[in-house]
Amino acid sequence: MACFCPVQIYLRHRVLNHVTPDSGWSNYRCCQGYFGGCLCLQPGQMGEESCPVLCMCMEACLCPGPAVSASSGVVRERYGLGLDEDDVRLIRCSNFLFYLSVCLNCISALTPCEGDDIVANVVDTVADVVFCCVGGCLTAQVHHEMKMRENSSPLREMMRR
Repeated sequence: MACFCPVQIYLRHRVLNHVTPDSGWSNYRCCQGYFGGCLCLQPGQMGEESCPVLCMCMEACLCPGPAVSASSGVVRERYGLGLDEDDVRLIRCSNFLFYLSVCLNCISALTPCEGDDIVANVVDTVADVVFCCVGGCLTAQVHHEMKMRENSSPLREMMRR
């Protein structure tokens, strides 16, 4: 998981500059605006213009799932692509395991049973592994799509007389 955050920062920079070449971080918004705000946290109004790299670092470390989803969303939107049915299933499975983990940790904290801690820890570990696998797949898909689009651009040829 330690490598996941820096990879998402690098990927978002590549995505933004793939969609709008040489734009740097100028088009960065928190989660690229794909996920609505919460209370006082509104994408586009959180200082992204003045400190985009710091904001992206916080996004990647605090919200790694939405970070990879936003990068994927930018590329899919740019090329009119959708999510594959298998991708949707994997994302739903990862989300289910995450929420199951949260519920089991709450139960574990509220009950004096000895075995519930072990079950919660096992589900935590499984949820983390599945999240890393799904996030890695989404990251690889985005990287592959950008490489494919960059390599398929027409070659410039010298004019012949």
